[in-house]
Amino acid sequence: MKKILIVEDSATMRLFIRMFLRGLQEVTLTEARDGIDALEKINKENFDLIITDLNMPRLDGLQLIEKIRGLMGLKMPIIILTTRGEKTDVEKGLSLGADNYVTKPIIGPALTNLVMNYIG
Repeated sequence: MKKILIVEDSATMRLFIRMFLRGLQEVTLTEARDGIDALEKINKENFDLIITDLNMPRLDGLQLIEKIRGLMGLKMPIIILTTRGEKTDVEKGLSLGADNYVTKPIIGPALTNLVMNYIG
């Protein structure tokens, strides 16, 4: 069973991501409403993939990636899924250790295919 953590402050966007990914076999989806919530969940269980937004309260996506890669030293793939498409944001996200950077909106099949590339 593969575990995916969805980190997104918008309940509507979390719902869309769940709907897009619900057809994946042998996958468990866990939701976090911001970076702090995500860190609490990461400290309790292991995930095979993280999908994170950048714009979130308390701890944003870039800070979350920095903590996951730097302080925690975790290696699971991280996909940034955000509305921020500026070149500097993309470069910053990838330099901090994200494996992929995708701008919203994204259609379901494209997200599903992207996730499958990381979890097999």
